[in-house]
Amino acid sequence: MFLTQLSLCFMVSSYTVVIIMLIKKIFHNQLSAKWQHHIWYFLFLGLMLPFIPSNWIDIGEKFTFTFFNWNSGNRSSIGSSISETAPLQTQENWIQDFTVSVNQSTSGILNTVIGIIWISGICLFSILTLIAWFNLRKIKQSISEVEHEEYWRIFEQSKQKLNISKRLIIGESPLIKSPMTFGIFKTYIVLPTHFDEYLSKEDINHIFLHELNHYKYNDIVSNYGIVFFQIIYWFNPLIWFAFREMKLDREIACDMAVLKSIESDNYSAYGKTILRFIDFSSKLKRFSLENQLNGSKKQITKRIRKIAAFQSETKQLQRKSITIFLLVGIIIMGQIPFISAMAVDHNKYQFNSNKAEYVNLDEHFKGYDGSFVLYNTRSNQYEIHNKDLSTTRISPDSTYKIYSALIALESNVISPSDSYKEWDGTEHPYEAWNNNQDLSTAMTNSVNWYFQEIDKNVGIDTIHSYVKQINYGNQDLSGGIEQYWLESSLRISPVEQVQLLNAFYTNQFGFNQQNIETVKSVMKLEEKNGSILFGKTGTGTINGKDISGWFIGFVETTDNTYIYATNIQSEANSNGSTAAEITLAILNDLGIY
Repeated sequence: MFLTQLSLCFMVSSYTVVIIMLIKKIFHNQLSAKWQHHIWYFLFLGLMLPFIPSNWIDIGEKFTFTFFNWNSGNRSSIGSSISETAPLQTQENWIQDFTVSVNQSTSGILNTVIGIIWISGICLFSILTLIAWFNLRKIKQSISEVEHEEYWRIFEQSKQKLNISKRLIIGESPLIKSPMTFGIFKTYIVLPTHFDEYLSKEDINHIFLHELNHYKYNDIVSNYGIVFFQIIYWFNPLIWFAFREMKLDREIACDMAVLKSIESDNYSAYGKTILRFIDFSSKLKRFSLENQLNGSKKQITKRIRKIAAFQSETKQLQRKSITIFLLVGIIIMGQIPFISAMAVDHNKYQFNSNKAEYVNLDEHFKGYDGSFVLYNTRSNQYEIHNKDLSTTRISPDSTYKIYSALIALESNVISPSDSYKEWDGTEHPYEAWNNNQDLSTAMTNSVNWYFQEIDKNVGIDTIHSYVKQINYGNQDLSGGIEQYWLESSLRISPVEQVQLLNAFYTNQFGFNQQNIETVKSVMKLEEKNGSILFGKTGTGTINGKDISGWFIGFVETTDNTYIYATNIQSEANSNGSTAAEITLAILNDLGIY
């Protein structure tokens, strides 16, 4: 989870920074100073996108084709055509699930390590921000209000010039060397102690205009946004670079706003006011919660050049700036389909059926986290126990063998009349595995080596194309040809298991009907009172512990077909056999089987 989220954050943030920098460079002469700065606000938007709940921005379902047709009128009951010669398995045989233990995947450990590193970085930079806040608090406590009426008069005139009516506090502090503005609810404009000894009234007027423009354009609020996203995205150096550029553009925009409000004869005087503080410029603070008049010498040099080249903004430049601003917004928002795809792809299935009834079957799942999904094909209605787990994707384990067999049949690796595979002599933990196999015996005894061999014969690329065609879970085969379905990369939710079985049962894939019937025949478990039970168990075993149990399949009655999927999870004793027992108890209570 952390690895996926971190990758998404890195890609989206980097893309946003690159786009903004590229647009600024290409259209530099068509953007006014104000809009050069305003474009950076789209960076905040881009940095928020990966954290917006996926259901708010998920557009994937609007463009995704699905093979699942839920119109019951198109269903045909074809269960009666299953070969009557296929032997029914006794309950003692099929209810015993066969599985082997796999070693813990490093991906889970890697996710944990990356999560710890990310959170540790957030904690570290949060501490640095807290230190900056305490320093600001000390400055606030050291402030003494400016008492000279002449300076208050200049200040009020500056406020009137910028149409600012809110009461603001001006003061001086011995702890600062450059004018600064801070405080969202109670705003302070602070000058160094004894500022009147080396600043003229004209200088003071320029300083007030500069700091008031910061207030007017909500730069104090944006400071907090910058610090917040620096903490979250501390791992991406592009973000640090971007915010440094944003702060510089903000100061330039503020300088240009001041120049618009003073006479042209005073432009050079304003530049000199800024230069008075260059000797007091300290190393640029990464976690400043205030706006400061000064900056690095390199930044002040760039600002002075902009001041020297200042020209009034024309209406044509305004129109161009707004057009480019909107263009950047469209490009940044264009990431939403990508983010939506990334957000939906892995561990959760988006199930929005309005034909689902959620029921409580806790009495059947004592000691387990479990989910049960039942689909009534005649009424087109779901019954679901545990809404959250029913859409949580987990490894299919041996239940995937249904589709491994179908894909092998479709690829002509095996056929209904010839599915024989010879045992290579490798000793396996179950005696039933240490024999030659055909599809029927391999499915009955859940023989891993048989399905791994036919997978190899089919080839990973062909398997992937079929997995995409049938829309199997997260469609991730990166775990490798021998293990992708064994507590590895491939994952599917109980709801998807049921939907996929329904599509399989009615052959909505358009596969060879004989191949469908062949797989159905080897899934047949037992028959009683005119109803036939079909199914496949699956057990996920990691480091010798059974952590997940599956039982999926369908029941054919005289007048209906019910499709089911059960999954149970625990730390050590969840297996397919137990999942099967729970399923039979539920089906019995429902009067289905």
